[in-house]
Amino acid sequence: MVVISTTAVPDHVRGAISRWLIEPAPGFYVGTVSAKVRDMLWDAVSASVGEGAAVCVHPAENEQRYVIKTAGQRRRRVTDLEGLQLVAFMGENGHVPL
Repeated sequence: MVVISTTAVPDHVRGAISRWLIEPAPGFYVGTVSAKVRDMLWDAVSASVGEGAAVCVHPAENEQRYVIKTAGQRRRRVTDLEGLQLVAFMGENGHVPL
């Protein structure tokens, strides 16, 4: 299963995703596709987000059993801490607040 969430992306990106995944809520896509199709979709989305943002979550052979990928600018950043993906909230200056 793959989940892709988009915010303020161009319409052609939404159309490309909806060819492969269902959209149960605006900008939220879910489906089961092969790893090749998933990677192809994510490459297209991440290359075309423009001023928007996108997140992709899919299963992986790691401790958490999933991987989080992001594209575009947002206040939440995925940070690797000894093999675990954690989410850090960025301050207005682009740094993690203390």
